[in-house]
Amino acid sequence: MSSTIDGEPQLGGENVGVTEEAAAEALDLMEGEGMDIAEGGLRLFVQQGGCAGLSYGMRFEHEPEDGDTVYERNGLRVFVDGASIDYIEGSVLAYEGGLQGAGFHVENPSVVSECGCGESFRT
Repeated sequence: MSSTIDGEPQLGGENVGVTEEAAAEALDLMEGEGMDIAEGGLRLFVQQGGCAGLSYGMRFEHEPEDGDTVYERNGLRVFVDGASIDYIEGSVLAYEGGLQGAGFHVENPSVVSECGCGESFRT
């Protein structure tokens, strides 16, 4: 379901969102690592693991890979591979700060259950 045109990543539609706070935090972190925010982005993916069966992963990358769908939200580029897109569609990447700890989390309307710690999920 990921899309490319002539080997170039195709810009995604409305399937993955990013809050303003999450975009600002990610862009600050990328700039702090000396990354080019015009070309680089945040890879959002799903992997096997956790007590509920699946978990999210995130990492910064300098450019998208072949076959990625690229979403541009609030100035942040988000790269999603074809194997993860079905699990991530309709999700919003958010950032929360606070006394209990700050961090990114994925708000996914397709999740039917999560583990108690919130680190893994099942669709």
